[in-house]
Amino acid sequence: MKINRYVDISTIDREAKKDYIDRHSPFIHCADSATKGEKFKVTVKMGDEYMHPDDFDHYISYIQLWNGENMLATTHFTPGAFGNQPAHAEVDFYIVPQKNVKLTAMAFCTKHGLWQSDEVAVEVA
Repeated sequence: MKINRYVDISTIDREAKKDYIDRHSPFIHCADSATKGEKFKVTVKMGDEYMHPDDFDHYISYIQLWNGENMLATTHFTPGAFGNQPAHAEVDFYIVPQKNVKLTAMAFCTKHGLWQSDEVAVEVA
């Protein structure tokens, strides 16, 4: 399966292409440091500027949080979870890191496949 990745939309000319890339891309939001053994919040949000559809045949099916090759958490959505309105699917994951982590998020669109975020490094002290 092909894994799609975000491209800096400021470098793209066509508005439709910007919309397509942005709304399918997961973005990780979290602090850049954590305390060993303590609960640490990681938010994953789909899209930055553009919202994703929530239609019966076109919606975000799941969002996963990974540390390297280890999946840490996953959440699933059903069509209509956002009232059949375009939205930024968003989920808060809570992890308890024991050492430094390199986080990525994966999200699956039922129409446009698998999308991966940029990696976010978190230093654990």
